[in-house]
Order: sequence, then C-alpha cells, then structure tokens
Amino acid sequence: MPSETPLLSVHAAVVFLAAVVIGLVMGGLMFLHDKSVPAAIATGLVAAGGSVPVLHKLIG
Repeated sequence: MPSETPLLSVHAAVVFLAAVVIGLVMGGLMFLHDKSVPAAIATGLVAAGGSVPVLHKLIG
C-alpha cells in the first residue's frame, strides 16, 4: 500500500478555514447592510483573500 500524503497541511487547512469564516461573516454583514448579493459576494471574496496572508503569519 502506498503511503498517502495529505493535500494540505494542518496549518494551511486552519488558515483557509478561518479565511472562509471571515469571508462568510463579512459577506453576510454586507448583505444585511446593502441587500445586494453581488456586493456581498465581492466583499466576502475580498475579505477572505485579504485575510489569508495575515492569518498565515498569525497562525503558526
């Protein structure tokens, strides 16, 4: 049986999970504020993408 290596390390998985949570929260708050789905999606993506480098430095 070949040994299987994980696709992501635990550190990367935690960083991406935290970024997804931040993106969902920011997108949800923007939707509640503006009632605009495109603005909420854009805000969520920008917040998640912007938080990955910061979380990578903080977690680890």
